[in-house]
Parts: sequence; C-alpha cells; structure tokens
Amino acid sequence: MRNSLRGLRAGAGMSQQDLAEALQVSRQTINSIETGRYDPSLPLAIAIARYFQHPVEEIFHAD
Repeated sequence: MRNSLRGLRAGAGMSQQDLAEALQVSRQTINSIETGRYDPSLPLAIAIARYFQHPVEEIFHAD
C-alpha cells in the first residue's frame, strides 16, 4: 500500500520521533509505514488520519 505519510509529516515540520510520540508508537513503526514495509492497523491508520485531519483514503492508497 502506498502512502503520503512522509510528505504530511515533513510538511508539518515533524521528525519521525515527533510523530511517533504523538501517536504513541515507535519511531521504527513510522519509518516502516513511510517506506512501505509495514501497513498500519486500521486503528493506527485512523489515528494518523485524525492527527493530520485528512481522510484515511487521502493518506493511504491501495495499489
């Protein structure tokens, strides 16, 4: 699954660690999502979408 998390995070001026702390996950989780090695669970995808105030489908794109 492709995603635009890296662009959203960078646009907000946040590091991976900043976002990880805000979402209560590890920095490695954020890195894995951004690089496409890990697809987030539905609750985490929703938390990310709520954090950035975007619909889930604008952040995560099924291939």
